[in-house]
Amino acid sequence: MARVLSNMLLNRFRSMEYARTTASASGSFLQHGMRFSTSVPNDPDTHDDFKPTNKLENSDITLKDIVEQDVKDNRVMIYMKGDPEQPRCGFSSLAVRVLSEYRVPIYSRNILEDPELKNAVKAFSMWPTFPQIFINGEFIGGSDIILSMHQNGELKEKLKATKSSD
Repeated sequence: MARVLSNMLLNRFRSMEYARTTASASGSFLQHGMRFSTSVPNDPDTHDDFKPTNKLENSDITLKDIVEQDVKDNRVMIYMKGDPEQPRCGFSSLAVRVLSEYRVPIYSRNILEDPELKNAVKAFSMWPTFPQIFINGEFIGGSDIILSMHQNGELKEKLKATKSSD
């Protein structure tokens, strides 16, 4: 009986290992007997409504223009992984929790949705990591800086200036 169980576990382990190596080579993986794909098929029969599009492709607006406008138009702007209702990383979550303490409107863009936007924000701020927080058009920094400012009272003063200038 023990031998049968150990053979079953060994076979299961081998199939999982095969699935992992298949995933790295082909962009798809096998899990619990089901095949999943991580790549977008190049299917000519796919309707145009379902194909990925670049809305900026046929316009004169650049991503740099969008970032500049976001920062200018929104008193508190955060470029983050996910959105304030559902952050997709601990640092973004921390930044949202700290900013939420002050009950100010937080405007955001999810950098995970557009790698080109992510690069445009990095170029705009000259800062390599996310989240990136702007208050009154000024780049403040990431979650560590916001947390430090919160702890020493600077963030309250910075956001108070935001409310009074509205």
